[in-house]
Amino acid sequence: MKALLAMILVVGLAGCSTVSGWFGDSGAAAGRKPAELGEIKPAVTMVRMWDASVGAGNAYVFSPATDGQAIYAASAEGRIVRLDPATGREIWRVDAGRTLSAGVGVGEGLVLVGTPKGELLAFRTENGQPAWTAKLTGEVLTEPVVASGVVAVRANDGKVWLLDAADGKQRWVYSRTLPALVLREPGNLLLTARALYAGHPGGKLTALALNNGAPIWEANVALPRGTNELERITDISGAIAADDRLVCVSAYQGRISCLDLAKGSPVWARDFSGLTGVEMDDRVLYAANAEAMLLAYDKVRGAGLWRQDKLRDRQLSTPLALGRHVATGDFQGYVHLLDRDTGAFAARAATDGSAIVGQMLPLEQGLVVQTANGGIHAFKIQ
Repeated sequence: MKALLAMILVVGLAGCSTVSGWFGDSGAAAGRKPAELGEIKPAVTMVRMWDASVGAGNAYVFSPATDGQAIYAASAEGRIVRLDPATGREIWRVDAGRTLSAGVGVGEGLVLVGTPKGELLAFRTENGQPAWTAKLTGEVLTEPVVASGVVAVRANDGKVWLLDAADGKQRWVYSRTLPALVLREPGNLLLTARALYAGHPGGKLTALALNNGAPIWEANVALPRGTNELERITDISGAIAADDRLVCVSAYQGRISCLDLAKGSPVWARDFSGLTGVEMDDRVLYAANAEAMLLAYDKVRGAGLWRQDKLRDRQLSTPLALGRHVATGDFQGYVHLLDRDTGAFAARAATDGSAIVGQMLPLEQGLVVQTANGGIHAFKIQ
């Protein structure tokens, strides 16, 4: 461990370097054994609807997405599929012809994926035919977002791009200097009609104007602390959540916080360290911390509502709010369904035994998950 730490710091001295998230996870770093799954008394049943496969994610994180008509998924091996949401039947499958590193983003009739070489590839949702390709300046590690005629995507060199959805032409680029060390799990982007919200290494959150990329506001979610570069990592990573008044994020070795959506002023903040971001429903904010404990907060006041610690060190995925429940996946491919009011286990279902690392997709009365081995699994909650 000391040798690995030394290598990371030496690389960092030569310029910006990335640190994989497992290095900071307490279970992996401390050698602790993940919690064993105990017996539960199901309050509901998760029924397997269908299974499909798209190929392994390898070192990258992939999440399924939908446009309301179909489900789309991609893999590091270059495959992209469109699936029927009711049956999992494959409608079309294409090969991008290169390794993929992020995806998928869906909207405006496009399904979008990124590559390690900084390419953004757009395919038509109707038939999988190529629409356009845009060249960026760094590896793409988070799924693009698309709405209202534009595509937003970030590269791992600190740049955020806004492109025209019709042809992939650049509208603007927002750039910032990165610290010496950054996580390899960059924060997702959140695109609304008002602004593009982006979290950054160093614990800052910005709202960018859609017309020119200028910051509408910038807020400090967390401040770097520590005696070396590794201890000072406070990157905002994972999913951003928002409603019509609040935008909420979490930072590794920093804080979880909700801010005023329009002004960026802090509403509340709590000490926190996590990698997978946050999720919210009409009254609760959910997040899994670096020790894989699932926490629930009152999203308006920040009061802690409950903490589920029986999944400790199981490397939980971003939570997914599902009405009366909240779901999360773990490193062995289990989907855990919890009561949103108490955090008690309501149901559990297995997939293919490989990790659920991307974001899960809500369905009417259910959800869809994608595993590291490329399995796509749909469940209905009864």
